Amino acid sequence: MNILAIGAHFDDIELGCGGALAKHVAEGDTVYVYVATKSGYTSYNNIEIRSDSIAIREGESAMLLLGAILIQGDFKTLDVEFVDRLNVDILKIVEGKEIDTAYIHWRGDIHHDHASVSKASLHSCRHVNRILMYRSNWYHSSLDFRGNFYIDISNYMDKKRQIILEHKSELERTNKKWIEFWDNEATNCGLKVGVRYAEVFEVVKWVQM
Repeated sequence: MNILAIGAHFDDIELGCGGALAKHVAEGDTVYVYVATKSGYTSYNNIEIRSDSIAIREGESAMLLLGAILIQGDFKTLDVEFVDRLNVDILKIVEGKEIDTAYIHWRGDIHHDHASVSKASLHSCRHVNRILMYRSNWYHSSLDFRGNFYIDISNYMDKKRQIILEHKSELERTNKKWIEFWDNEATNCGLKVGVRYAEVFEVVKWVQM
């Protein structure tokens, strides 16, 4: 199968569906990853938090370790909108790579870039047979994430940790809280379905093939 994971920034995909993608790779599927932005950003008072070059280097390293094919967008962080250029970027991949399954941002995410990329993904992947939405942060929203589809990643949790750890700049900024949070999330999801570790998704569409 041909799998596409779509994220706004480097590390979104690793956090939200890194284990599932590692499982796809191990099972022989071809995994494409589209990251919409260069992923560097500055604070409101114009202090650089993460440079584009560092973000791209860390993201490329993570995708190499995962075994996925990276497709890099060129949007600016915090400036992503639901525009035709973004839709076309995604649609070209969907049609050109004959995508069977898409992992996309949850539509209720409060991060502006995440929400815009989610909307574009829903639009451009509308003919894809399987669409799953993932969460990539812990922030509350006015909408509820209806996690109703679990993937056992017990054999791939170590790989998920490894690809998250490639994002050294973000881990330093967050004091490695992401690792702790997503370890706990995978453990709790696993407990709900009787496995050691799992990732949970909200189904948009699932056509049995």
